[in-house]
Amino acid sequence: MVIRIAIEQQFYDNINVLECIEKDGIKIEILEYKSLRGLRDVCFAENLYYLEKAGMSLKQVKVTLRNSSITTERGALYFHKGRITAECETGSVSGLAKKLIKNKLTNESAFTPTYSGTGEVFLEPSFSHFILLDLDNDAIIVDKGMFYCCESGVNVEVAVQKNLSSGLFGGEGWFQTKISGTGLCVLAIPVPPAEVLKYELNNERMQVDGNFVFLRSASVNFTVERSAKNLVGNLTSGEGALQTFEGTGIVWMAPTQFVYGALSSCYYPPVTATKSKSSSSSDD
Repeated sequence: MVIRIAIEQQFYDNINVLECIEKDGIKIEILEYKSLRGLRDVCFAENLYYLEKAGMSLKQVKVTLRNSSITTERGALYFHKGRITAECETGSVSGLAKKLIKNKLTNESAFTPTYSGTGEVFLEPSFSHFILLDLDNDAIIVDKGMFYCCESGVNVEVAVQKNLSSGLFGGEGWFQTKISGTGLCVLAIPVPPAEVLKYELNNERMQVDGNFVFLRSASVNFTVERSAKNLVGNLTSGEGALQTFEGTGIVWMAPTQFVYGALSSCYYPPVTATKSKSSSSSDD
């Protein structure tokens, strides 16, 4: 017993709690591992060195249930402890068809398991970035593939673009993910929370050159408009079509998202190839 408590204490000593919300029957925490020490060879050590230098950290979502339930993205479960049961309803033939269509349109899983009871649920460790939201009879629209988990009372469904311009030129396609209801929800976002810019519109209008807005209130209207009123102005301004958000509600954007996309497309030759070239040139 003493050994088990000591090991558990060591585990939590190596954990930072980035975010935590506790309500009746449920607590969701976003955990961050302070360091990874399971090195076994030089290759692991080299990769870990660059991960730490880049500021990357391993994260994990922990859910504590007390006679409540949580729905997760398919394949997200790592382990659970306690009196917890798992269900994955397919419903009727028509319900199954709707789930498959939702999967095709939003990149969200067609079958999302629900874990109910009392105990702890740990989701898979990941280097991704997460945010924790507390919805109170709210509805938000998010980019496809961002849903990670939510408690009962929160619905995840397909949101269809309301106009032709946003569907054709918005960069998000015709469909996004709508999350609505009351309860806690975890989303996987494209950048760290410290790089998220949040605005609250009050019957206002905001225009963005690019598709780095990843979350908005369902009450905020989304269209795509020209940067200028006439063709000449549109050409001379250097800007093309602008994503336009108008109304009252929240808008979250990731201004640095494009930078990460550009960096990920860079190519660097393998170290082994570089070494072999330098050695061959020295032999000459």
